[in-house]
Amino acid sequence: MLFCVGTTIFYNFDKTSAEKGRQYYEDVGYIVWEIETKEKVVALTFDDGPHPKYTEQILNLLEQYSAKGTFFLVGEHAEKNPQVVFRMYEEGHEIANHTYTHPFTTSIPKVMKEIQKTNDTLFSITGYSPKLFRPVEGNYTDRLVEEVVKEGYKIVMWSWHQDTEDWKDPGVNKIVNKVLNGIEEGNIVLFHDGGGNREQTVKALEIILPELKKQGYKFITVSEMLKLQDGMK
Repeated sequence: MLFCVGTTIFYNFDKTSAEKGRQYYEDVGYIVWEIETKEKVVALTFDDGPHPKYTEQILNLLEQYSAKGTFFLVGEHAEKNPQVVFRMYEEGHEIANHTYTHPFTTSIPKVMKEIQKTNDTLFSITGYSPKLFRPVEGNYTDRLVEEVVKEGYKIVMWSWHQDTEDWKDPGVNKIVNKVLNGIEEGNIVLFHDGGGNREQTVKALEIILPELKKQGYKFITVSEMLKLQDGMK
């Protein structure tokens, strides 16, 4: 129920708790929702993992279709599943920060402590320190953005029309249709590989990946997408 409330809050929270809007944050480069490009590239992102079962299944699918994903990891889950984290890093996927305990708060001291703890955990597993951060449920304030950016992080959201809401277990077809019917070049798609039963997500990806590949799309990491955006400026 918390997740339902959290996601419902997201759109209002973004507008009322942050005085500076999306246009400002995109212009200064602090937050990215998607990029404008004519190249057929998309970034598949996964929140709340890693999960010992579902993340492994997703990694298998990504490997099968020569796709790279960006995983916004919860630190305490990473600590429990270091082998999964190491596998995704070794296979060229991007690991990113999604706090340590997935708290529903924008308390700056709390969030910054969680970010650091997660980065310490991920570095201990991979030797790599992520510089991408996604706030829990997409909730942020201007002050939080300021502090996160000051520490050298880029905040990554998602294309608003590409929130699959897979955590609601809406059914495989709804997840598939959400992605395929709205996909555009430069989109960032939001999935979840942890936080609950993700069988529908896995089954949906079994359809989405080959279909988008057939359409000529390439699956790249968020950082690769950001480099592509920088190269067009």
